[in-house]
Amino acid sequence: MILPGKHLSPHRALVGVGAEILRQLDQPREVSDLWERVRSARGDIQSSNPISFDWFALALAFLHAIYAIEDADGLLRAAAPAR
Repeated sequence: MILPGKHLSPHRALVGVGAEILRQLDQPREVSDLWERVRSARGDIQSSNPISFDWFALALAFLHAIYAIEDADGLLRAAAPAR
């Protein structure tokens, strides 16, 4: 579920979905805007299947748990790299 494996492609694993989310966080965004951007970007890739909002939310929770994203005033943003 978190990592790709024999029965789970990288486009469906939470790490892969999280990477797509981080790619879209070039600036702070609302969750709904981020969801639309990720869906649109996945639609441009022929080899990836659409994901549900539940899977998107799980990826957000995963990214938050590993301190890769932060919530600031209702906007999500990529966390600053640790030094």
